[in-house]
This record gives sequence, C-alpha cells and structure tokens, in this order.
Amino acid sequence: MINIAIDGPAGAGKSTAARMAASRLGFIYVDTGALYRTVGVAALRRGIPTDDREKVAAMLPEITAELKFEDGVQHVILNGEDVSDAIRRPEASMAASNVSAIPAVRAFLFGLQKDMAKNNNVIMDGRDIGTVILPDAQLKIFLTASAEVRAKRRFDELTAKGTPVEYNTLLDEIKQRDYNDSHRAAAPLKAAPDAVLLDTSDMTLEKVVDRITELARGICADKKDGE
Repeated sequence: MINIAIDGPAGAGKSTAARMAASRLGFIYVDTGALYRTVGVAALRRGIPTDDREKVAAMLPEITAELKFEDGVQHVILNGEDVSDAIRRPEASMAASNVSAIPAVRAFLFGLQKDMAKNNNVIMDGRDIGTVILPDAQLKIFLTASAEVRAKRRFDELTAKGTPVEYNTLLDEIKQRDYNDSHRAAAPLKAAPDAVLLDTSDMTLEKVVDRITELARGICADKKDGE
C-alpha cells in the first residue's frame, strides 16, 4: 500500500488539497482532523470543557467516531449521526485543538487511523501524520501558509456557507491554535525531517493539488519500478 502523509497548521488547505489529490490518484482520503473535531463536538454537546482531560477521557467509552465514504465523499459519523457540517463550525476548531492535546483521545483514534492506512492506498492529513501516525509513509508533505492567508481562506469558506464570522477573530483563533498545536506535549505539530515543505501562501489550490499529485505519482512510479 502507498501512504501519503500531509501535515500542517490549521487553515493551510490540507483537507481540500488532499481530498482533490486523492480523487485524482484513486486513493482514499483520510481527514484525521475531522475525527478530532468529532470528539470535540461530542464534548461540547455534553457541556464538557474540552481542555478537561479527565472528563474528556471519561466520555470516550460513550462515543463512536468513524469515517464513511459514499460516492467518494467523506462523511463523519458520531454515534450514528452524520456530523460532517457540525464539525466545520468555528467552535469545533478550538475544541479539536484542545482534545487533540489529550493522550487518551490520541490513543482512542490511533488504531482507526492506522488500520485505514494499512488496508488502503491513502492520503492522510493532520498534524502528526508523518511524525507519529505514519512515520513510514512513502511521501510526507508539510503544507503551510501565513496566518493571514489562512484566516482569509477560512473567512471566505465560512462566509460562503452563510456562517457569520469576523476575520480578526478567525486570525486570533488560528494564531492561538498554531501555538497550542506546536507546544502541546502529545505529538506536537512539526514537519517530519524528510517531509517536503510546501508553502501555499502564493499558490492557487489547483497549483497545490498539481504539486501534490506530481510528487505522489513519482512515488508510485518508483514503487512500480522496484517491484
């Protein structure tokens, strides 16, 4: 199986680019951030502070989180409910940042992510894919962009969906999440030593997908030649 790991900070465009590249390549796209958002939403719905390690950990046996693919579209399921839209709201982003720092949550989702990569050709994106989840991935990419560019992208995305947001609020949240994700004790956000760095600040989405696809096809060709 061929595994491609894409890491990077919030709002870098990982999910969209990875999903499009996976479609081109015929791979399964695994959005690990969606799983952490799902745990965060589960905590919010229960009124549990998402930074309360003990209460979040105690909640985990009560929930099921899974990814389903229908006609190539990923759906995120929480206790049998499709929460694909709910996890994209701004409050779910910070909740995901908080719960992802909890070792019990990471252990809860670890096996699911590993199994998907073991049994499929995948493009998996997150914050510790190349460093922790798939350290042996044949291709690792660290996708980033300036905080201002990432905030503008998220602002445009949410505005298009009719969700009222303030740009400065999003910028502050992204900067705070960058700090949280890179300073947490459990699997902090960082580029793997052998990752390809891709700064997308001045790149169109199409150019980003082209580059990811180009790199992936090179890996596929090398694997075929080695067989």
